[in-house]
Amino acid sequence: MAGGYGRSLPTYSSSLPGSNRKGSKRRSAGKSPPMFSWSWFVRPRTYLTLASVVFTFLFLFQGGFIVTSISKATRKNPGQNLSSILESQLRKKVFEGKRNGSSAHVGEAVVDITMKALYDRIAFDDRDGGAWKQGWDVRYDGPEWDEEKLKVFVVPHSHNDPGWIRTVEEYYQERTRHILDTVVASLLKDPRRKFIWEEMSYLERWWRDATPQSKEDLKRLVKSGQLEIVGGGWVMNDEANSHYFAIIEQMTAGNLWLLDNVGVAPKNSWAIDPFGHSPTMAYLLRRMGFHNMLIQRTHYEVKKELAWNKNLEFNWRQSWDFDNSTDIFCHMMPFYSYDIPHTCGPEPGVCCQFDYWRSPGRAGYCPWNKQPQTITDENVKERAELLLDQYRKKSVLYRSNTLLVPLGDDFRYIEMAEADLAYENYQKIFDYVNSHPNLKAELKFGTLEDYFSTLRQEATKKTTTKEFSNSPLSVPGFPSLAGDFFTYADIHQDYWSGYYVTRPFYKAVDRVLEQTLRAADTLFMLARAFHGNEIATLSGDVLERQRRNLALFQHHDGVTGTAKDHVVVDYANKMHDGIVELESLMAASVGEILGQKVRSTPHLFESVELRKSYDMLPVSKVVEIKNFKVQRVVFYNPLEETLQQVAMVMVDNPAVCVFDSLGKPVQSQLSPDWGAGITASFTSKNHRLHFPVTVSPLGLATYLITADTDNCDTASLSSVSVFNEPRDFMCPDPYLCTYHPGGHERVSISSSQQSLVFSTQTGLLMSHKSSNGNELPVEEEIAMYTSQGSGAYLFRPQGEAAPLVQSGGLVLVSKGPLVEEVHSVPKFNTLAPLVRSARLYAGKTIQAASAEFEYYVDFARNEFNDRELITRFKTDLNNKRIFYTDLNGFQTMRRETYSKIPLQGNYYPMPSLAFLQCPGGRRFSIHSRQALGVASLHKVTG
Repeated sequence: MAGGYGRSLPTYSSSLPGSNRKGSKRRSAGKSPPMFSWSWFVRPRTYLTLASVVFTFLFLFQGGFIVTSISKATRKNPGQNLSSILESQLRKKVFEGKRNGSSAHVGEAVVDITMKALYDRIAFDDRDGGAWKQGWDVRYDGPEWDEEKLKVFVVPHSHNDPGWIRTVEEYYQERTRHILDTVVASLLKDPRRKFIWEEMSYLERWWRDATPQSKEDLKRLVKSGQLEIVGGGWVMNDEANSHYFAIIEQMTAGNLWLLDNVGVAPKNSWAIDPFGHSPTMAYLLRRMGFHNMLIQRTHYEVKKELAWNKNLEFNWRQSWDFDNSTDIFCHMMPFYSYDIPHTCGPEPGVCCQFDYWRSPGRAGYCPWNKQPQTITDENVKERAELLLDQYRKKSVLYRSNTLLVPLGDDFRYIEMAEADLAYENYQKIFDYVNSHPNLKAELKFGTLEDYFSTLRQEATKKTTTKEFSNSPLSVPGFPSLAGDFFTYADIHQDYWSGYYVTRPFYKAVDRVLEQTLRAADTLFMLARAFHGNEIATLSGDVLERQRRNLALFQHHDGVTGTAKDHVVVDYANKMHDGIVELESLMAASVGEILGQKVRSTPHLFESVELRKSYDMLPVSKVVEIKNFKVQRVVFYNPLEETLQQVAMVMVDNPAVCVFDSLGKPVQSQLSPDWGAGITASFTSKNHRLHFPVTVSPLGLATYLITADTDNCDTASLSSVSVFNEPRDFMCPDPYLCTYHPGGHERVSISSSQQSLVFSTQTGLLMSHKSSNGNELPVEEEIAMYTSQGSGAYLFRPQGEAAPLVQSGGLVLVSKGPLVEEVHSVPKFNTLAPLVRSARLYAGKTIQAASAEFEYYVDFARNEFNDRELITRFKTDLNNKRIFYTDLNGFQTMRRETYSKIPLQGNYYPMPSLAFLQCPGGRRFSIHSRQALGVASLHKVTG
């Protein structure tokens, strides 16, 4: 680090395992950009469907509307905002209470601290605090512990990333298996020694290799309290990108394994490395039965403000919780990092002297020029008082006389020598302090449970009245807090918002795996209900294996995109293989339900999406319509509500008819398959066949597609209008194209519920008209941020995003009775092409109340290096309501003009489309080609 920061925020020696923590946070510039630059994830001639933006006009409020960015592959599971669901339920509860004569706060918690007010109050001036660079010169008077001595729990730990610089298996073989061996053997040496462990993905892997005696030893250590399993999740999940359904899945995967094999259920959560913290995580932990939680990575100015008022520990409450039933007690670590130099007290140069693995001749060193000293009878007094001084200074930042001091770092305690150095030297210090009552302190090794149970006992003794009657887990005497801890910054103005959009392709694949897992799970259970245990053997361990693959990617270096290239490839291959395997299970389940024998090969049904590679979009299989063969299309609805919408199936023949399962004709429409449409010449021979479908909850519905016959309603052809056509444009056969060389400035598409108006020069949205005739101006912009010093973690834009689109780009408008669409290839200066499609659907469904926007971008060229591509929508002239949809990351961010922190945004992934989709749900259709004995599983637009 530059300047004075080097004294407190060092760059550690690479010889210390795990010491280069998240060290390379910036995009590197060079001939071969890393995977998180704009050309990393798409091979030549492959394209990424960047986003489908859905405008939700159901909630028009004073000139604004909701915008959600989702990928083509993920628009079936937009991801419901959990808080919005609960707030709706609570508002209903309040209304019912008022109707019955009782009083309540409408959807709003009464708390001591709100993060919005805290952010407004903080100056963010980044002052130099001295030894504690991000704080102040901490002092204490001395009499603080006259009545009650200071109780210190030193908690040894080792943070093991399930993938980051190395893959999860590489880390396990090289480090983690040795760490767990060391921990078990070391704790057996002395019952005073303690340790905590978090990641079940590694513990389960170690368990498979462990001897029966080692397993029994670990279980005995856990039962005795020497070893505490904290969190118990498969991983320590990210809290900004992970959908809450996936968080629940990863917590379930880890805790079920733990309960089945070790026989315990954790009550304390340990989250020291996610890049910012979410109240949704606090809510989930509370509902899962956790009592306490610990967090670390929050903005350093927030830490300073909370520490100044002794509010680093609080009862975290949901902002909508008016009856205080969601509180969970939270401990926030106060300093820069979770490593040993930044955990014993405010002076890292002192704390580092007690990291004994940095002793001369060992694995590292202290960059503050004072190295650890082995404890002897001659120096124990001086060493103990020096360390106790740090403990005392740290303790005055908190309200109680009980202090938590973590003792660990990334991948520590690999060798027994390291463990012995730590335990033996610290035990000598503990023995000295504990044998001198005049020091008014008691030091010991501990676990989170030791710390939190002691703190709660202390708080209870000091409280004479019963507080928080509706929340028995709240700790009296501590403030209540509502809000989130985003966006995180560790130093200066380094805001960690880059990881919201890093490696967007794999963020989208994560959602597809999540959706497919849920759909496959429900469909398999239906098949099993039909045929008992006969189909159970078919699944093998598919569902469990893919739950774990989904869980693994929720790791805070997985879904965030912050792992190294080969690690991301490892994650991606696991997810890709998982989706393929789950879709095969679904196909077999459908075949079983519809009468196909379980052991039939090949299965009658298969996925319509052919996934060739982990890093490419799936290719849609085409329903072949020839020789008057009837093709069945079977739709599966994994939702618990009836599904009604316009479906789309790709066909190779424009002369087709559609029937329902009873043989009744179904209205249908054909539209050209523009494909990715990156160039102006469209050569696809296929067509998009649209028709309305209705599927009962958790049900299957069959539709029939056949070639044109004398007694059917042939699918109607869309009309096509062409604006600004290039010389090489050719109207696709058999559609009739109308050319408009000039004179038209606006074109619209409409449904029974709304209309959208677009510019014929740019193809961009200009306004929205509701069914009652009211028109709302909406200025759509496709723009680009440039940056310097951004990376997988950071986003550091150089000013505002500049609009890119010029007049003169190709605009295609297709209209029919079921779907109307504007497909445009905007004109840019030098950037690789981008294509945008906007659609409105007929009917009176939720789908029809939304407008679907879909973006394609070719990221294979270098124009996107160190740039961030967005689309934004301005809904009033003063720009006070601007919605930023990041095309690189499938994430919607909203920023008011008064925001202090640039692009702080909304951390909820895909928050606005809650009403369209149940969590983890996916809508599928399945079609079979009877003549060939194969079939397809096809996703239907949500």
